[in-house]
Amino acid sequence: MTLTLSPERTLRIGPIELDAPVVLAPMAGITNTAFRRLCREYGAGLYVSEMITSRALVERNATTMRLITHHESETPRSIQLYGVDPATVEKAVRMLVEEDRADHIDLNFGCPVPKVTRKGGGAALPWKLELFREIVSRAARAAGDVPLTVKMRKGIDSEHLTFLDAGRIAEDAGVAAVALHARTAAEFYSGQADWSAIAALKQAVTSVPVLGNGDIWSAEDALRMMDETGCDGVVVGRGCLGRPWLFGDLARALGASGAAAPAPVDATLGFVARAFRRHAQLLAEFLQDEARGCRDIRKHVAWYFKGYPVGGDTRAALATVSSIDEIDRLLETLDLDAPYPGAAAEGQRGRAGTPKRPALPDGWLESRHLGVEASCALADAELDHSGG
Repeated sequence: MTLTLSPERTLRIGPIELDAPVVLAPMAGITNTAFRRLCREYGAGLYVSEMITSRALVERNATTMRLITHHESETPRSIQLYGVDPATVEKAVRMLVEEDRADHIDLNFGCPVPKVTRKGGGAALPWKLELFREIVSRAARAAGDVPLTVKMRKGIDSEHLTFLDAGRIAEDAGVAAVALHARTAAEFYSGQADWSAIAALKQAVTSVPVLGNGDIWSAEDALRMMDETGCDGVVVGRGCLGRPWLFGDLARALGASGAAAPAPVDATLGFVARAFRRHAQLLAEFLQDEARGCRDIRKHVAWYFKGYPVGGDTRAALATVSSIDEIDRLLETLDLDAPYPGAAAEGQRGRAGTPKRPALPDGWLESRHLGVEASCALADAELDHSGG
């Protein structure tokens, strides 16, 4: 694959200067320490944790405390928070700062999952302007010198867009950057991302970086998004599933130099197999249990070997592995010299689905102000779901 390299582009988020203007999007069950470390080994950028529920963090839930723990090699440390109650979000941010657990904090207002939006959380929340303003303002003050950013969607649906208002509010509140997934909650992950919305947000928000998210499947896509929209950087989610070396491609394409620009990879089947095995090892280390790590790697099989000559029986066996030795035996049966298959390995990865009517609290769209009923609905909104 041949790329025309751009002049070196860096990205500053508060005091953090990145060698490449690239951010790993939080993905539930994916962007744990193991995957973040793997992506970092291949490229440059900012690697964000799985979404952390503010309430669970404040209550020091054991699983949550494990999820916010970074490996010593991870720097800067980035954590994404989800919350609907201003006081709880503020406490969670203050806890991360005072206990020196993060160098960057992101707030999620992009989750389209029905269990979240039907309670008024996620992508539904910015519709309530004052609630959104209070959460972001209190979080930004609590963050102090630690940069706080916001990730959001275009809105609830095409008739109820929120991103321009939310972007301006976040900028005024003192965030260090705003990121936009250029789809509505109704679109979920379907269709094509509306990059023109990213361009519009870049025009509306002028004092802090604007990052674009949606349909970055390759380094060429990242270059094209930045050129077409003027955005300051890209947020990559599904495009790196089973392809952590995409961050190296992005670093080179966006002009990173020196140690931040890894050498191009030759993505033979052998290269992919070694990356898959490395991922399994890191999962076993993170989970402190080889069997659990191997169970977790199973969901990555189809992504890693997309387009490669790996037979159905072998794929099925890899999707049921329980040990690293078993992985080794199966990988040894492959034609490891098989070359990169080109277009067959490219394109969309992960969930897509179809557009759907967003689930919302009763009467949610009747007003942009938070009423009593909506306030009660929010009490149950802090669930462990990711998205954006």
